[in-house]
Amino acid sequence: MSQLIAIAYPDLFKAEEVRLTLSKLQKEYLLELEDAVVVTKDAQGKIKLNQAVNLTAVGAISGGFRGSLIGMIFLSPLLGAAIGATSDAISGALTDAGIDDQLMKTLAAKMEPNTSALFVLIRKATPDKVVKEIEKFGGTILQSSLSHEDEARLQKALTPLAA
Repeated sequence: MSQLIAIAYPDLFKAEEVRLTLSKLQKEYLLELEDAVVVTKDAQGKIKLNQAVNLTAVGAISGGFRGSLIGMIFLSPLLGAAIGATSDAISGALTDAGIDDQLMKTLAAKMEPNTSALFVLIRKATPDKVVKEIEKFGGTILQSSLSHEDEARLQKALTPLAA
């Protein structure tokens, strides 16, 4: 079962830094992400969701390829590619895989201006190694599906020691 963790950061760029770190950890097989979305709230209060995977582009690419194959069968590869790319791009744009956009927008509405948050859906992880890599970024847990004990341990690791 996947675990949802949403962590807020006091500036617009920290969440993206953490997402890049998690991506590196995934390449090292220490983590398996299902989804990772950076949410920013600018000075005017506008909320922006920065998805890790652009479903519209993925749909257009796969649809173009599939359409070309079908088009070759019917001797019109360009028309087939255009139709396939268009239909799958629309399908990709309408698909909401991973973390629910409305949940992210609702939590982001409570964020301060000029801040960011990272929403991750984690399939598997090596917690001690992952936490060691992300604790240096700090952050405040907005929401998680972790147990109360695990959430408290993670928040303690993310909270800088008082000087």
